[in-house]
Amino acid sequence: MIRARGPVLTIEKGDITRVTVDVIVNAANPYLVGGGGVDGAIHAAGGPKIMEECQTLITEIGVCTPGSAVATSAGNLPASWVIHTVGPIWSNAEQSLHDDTLASCYRTSLDLASQLNAGSIAFPNISTGIYGFPKDRAARIATTATLEWIAEHPGATALESVRFVCFDGQNFDLCQNALAAISHT
Repeated sequence: MIRARGPVLTIEKGDITRVTVDVIVNAANPYLVGGGGVDGAIHAAGGPKIMEECQTLITEIGVCTPGSAVATSAGNLPASWVIHTVGPIWSNAEQSLHDDTLASCYRTSLDLASQLNAGSIAFPNISTGIYGFPKDRAARIATTATLEWIAEHPGATALESVRFVCFDGQNFDLCQNALAAISHT
């Protein structure tokens, strides 16, 4: 756990659909239609209200571009909102562009949570499933982008808690290691 003039940052292993927070972040696809992995689990647990709101958003904005974020209600989830963010699909080409896009997922989600006046937010491991982003690299980017955002917004947000909820042990260990490495620099 790290607290640096702002929200407490924690990393835990678990099922994000069961975490009680103000905002749950969804690793969405550009069409916000649900799918596999965490996206499918959030849509299934949240019920049809989330999908209805996603369809309305897509009608209004078109596709959700990688690195951006939009919010819906949380349906049946133990949260008030779901922030849907689209991570990059990994390829060995343009790695720095993928890094920037993934970092943007965390920053734009935190910006939106702040606009919603949320006190707590939970992130999954964005893009590390079927999008194939290397898990160790993603962990470093997620923790760095989040800590940078916290440092850039001291006292300017209602956020008190930022949680990384890792579904598997490998992501949990990698996030813990990334956070430890940052805190020792």
